[in-house]
Amino acid sequence: MTMHLEGPWLSTTGKRKGKVKFRNAEEARKARELDESWKSLQKKWAVEEQEKKRRRALSAEPLTYNLTIPEGRGTSHIKSVGQSTGVAVLKPAPVYTGTKIKGIGTMHKSNAVPIFSDEEAHDIATMRR
Repeated sequence: MTMHLEGPWLSTTGKRKGKVKFRNAEEARKARELDESWKSLQKKWAVEEQEKKRRRALSAEPLTYNLTIPEGRGTSHIKSVGQSTGVAVLKPAPVYTGTKIKGIGTMHKSNAVPIFSDEEAHDIATMRR
């Protein structure tokens, strides 16, 4: 699946609605009545107070974080370990030093198989693929 840029119809910004236009005066009157009844219902259930609290919370200044070390919690007495201690040497690669394995054969699909005798090498070489 590939990524595509979407057009402006999928934008999450600029979602403000314009002025509401009604078909006729009757619909406008009904809308005003519904709006008044809605406001009275909100007043009855004290939604205005909650709205004021929400506005006050939104207008409060945002939290600021101070990322400094508090006094007395610093560890300046502990020295940092720098590059003066040296660098670790590379571990030597493991190498087989025995005499039992004669080599490594490929049986099928890149499957590495140890070969212990000439007979095994012959069997692997003549095996069907």
